Amino acid sequence: MNLWIDADACPVQIRDVMFRAATRKKMQLTLVANQRIKIPPSPWIKVLVVGAGFDVADNEIVRLVSPGDLVITSDIPLAADIIAKGGQALSPRGELFTKENIGARLNIRDFMDTMRASGVQSGGPPPLSQTDRKNFADHLDRILARNA
Repeated sequence: MNLWIDADACPVQIRDVMFRAATRKKMQLTLVANQRIKIPPSPWIKVLVVGAGFDVADNEIVRLVSPGDLVITSDIPLAADIIAKGGQALSPRGELFTKENIGARLNIRDFMDTMRASGVQSGGPPPLSQTDRKNFADHLDRILARNA
């Protein structure tokens, strides 16, 4: 199993958790982004810089991911594509996207997009909380333990 991060919008605290996990488990971690991202020196961690543009990083992750790989993303359509390829998707808030819940998550996302397009201000997500970080770390530990 390889680890991937949709890194342009991934919180630094979650990247740090992933850096430690990749090094501890000796697993390849690739951060995919439109710009250079600072990473610790490690043979297990690399950055793949892609061109600028809408969904360029997402499309590259979908192209490169293999069944069983884990992708860290808060992008619901990307998570759906990963699941369709047999991969696993986990949000930085610790929500595991699955075949059973991704359809509903896509519907909610589309509904919120429609509301925003009609002028309704929904605000962004709240800041990442300690509970979110714990949920993420707990889910990550379970996934890595299953794939050890």
